[in-house]
Amino acid sequence: MSKKIFNIEYKRLVVMVCTSFGCLLVFSTILLMVHFNVFPKANTNHEEYVDNLYYMNYDVSSLDNSIENETIKQGYELFVNTSKYLGPNNGNPEMVYAGNNLSCNNCHLLAGTKPYSMPMIGIIQRFPQYGGRENKIGTIEDRINGCFERSMNGRILPENSTEMKAMVSYLKFLSRYAPKDGNIKGKGYVEFEIPNRAVDLEHGKKVFETICIVCHGPNGQGQKYPDGLVYQYPPLWGDDSFNNGAGMNRVITAAQFIKGNMPFGTTYENVVLTDEEAYDVAGYINAMQRPEKANLEQDFPDLLKKPVSTPYGPYMDTFSVEQHQKGPFQPIMDYYKQKHNIVKTK
Repeated sequence: MSKKIFNIEYKRLVVMVCTSFGCLLVFSTILLMVHFNVFPKANTNHEEYVDNLYYMNYDVSSLDNSIENETIKQGYELFVNTSKYLGPNNGNPEMVYAGNNLSCNNCHLLAGTKPYSMPMIGIIQRFPQYGGRENKIGTIEDRINGCFERSMNGRILPENSTEMKAMVSYLKFLSRYAPKDGNIKGKGYVEFEIPNRAVDLEHGKKVFETICIVCHGPNGQGQKYPDGLVYQYPPLWGDDSFNNGAGMNRVITAAQFIKGNMPFGTTYENVVLTDEEAYDVAGYINAMQRPEKANLEQDFPDLLKKPVSTPYGPYMDTFSVEQHQKGPFQPIMDYYKQKHNIVKTK
């Protein structure tokens, strides 16, 4: 081998060794940086992002005037202006199915499309569904009527009625992009850590007077739109509010909803209230007078399925009604875990 060829091969070998060493050094450096968390980790908290489904087109005004789409648009109207058509002041006594002037939109915000406010997107795919309160498999119509009897403090809307069919059509419209099982991020509430204590009503009152009074008024009676038929901000207690059999009358449920959505305009990305504040103001609101639903003792035929924060008996435990209403809830949850091996979360 000539000296010239030897030098070329030698230089090539040196380059290969240096390159390999350099790659090894870079790789080792990256491993060390990962080990010591130099790179920011992707945020895996489900509350930091939601499915793109929430940003699809749910504007019913973009629909044409086909018979099917007219039904969807009617369902939308019933959803956002329920009391106008089915409430006590709708002008037709035979069409009074809601006993108060609330609308579906007062809880299922942004016409049922707001994440972490019990959105309706995907709900059609999740039914039929087992309900512990009835201890049976229920249809979407059953679930709607649960709201009419409790949140609306009214009576059952016939399943074959034009109004029921329109509401279901609107929910199908909202669910058209959802996966087959209907499970999407943001379908329930934001994460909430239940304080390990009873509700502090005085603190809850202060939170209400500082935050909630702006929209709901000093007496918690809300504000209506100029038409006087529909609430922009619903009453939180009193004769025109949800009755004591509604899910929102459970402190834990109300606190979860309040944390992720109140004051009005709050989003899951930027919550305003702490867990403690949401818990106490929920307790304060639910301690107030509201309509009473008949036959509540028939709820949850299997009492083991009853949420610990259900504010009325009977119960499958010896804790007081007051503790089921105001907490602390952890001892009740611990009891069901130890006695019945049931994990309770609400």
